[in-house]
Amino acid sequence: MTSEEQDDAIYNVVVNHEEQYSIWPVDSEIPWGWKDAGFSGKKAESLKFIEEIWTDMRPLSLRKQMEEAARNNQG
Repeated sequence: MTSEEQDDAIYNVVVNHEEQYSIWPVDSEIPWGWKDAGFSGKKAESLKFIEEIWTDMRPLSLRKQMEEAARNNQG
């Protein structure tokens, strides 16, 4: 049994302005700069949720910058 499976605490999945995800104990105030991503569960469940939705690990600002550079180079 892994440590995630043994952890009975409940976590909120949180997301920041760069669309980066993390987990935070449900009984703790969400840190400034983060917001509730709409999922709560045990650690393993929360990490699985993040794994399924966070498919591009690059921060949002970097993705936008790379998309803009690609558009500018197409001309």
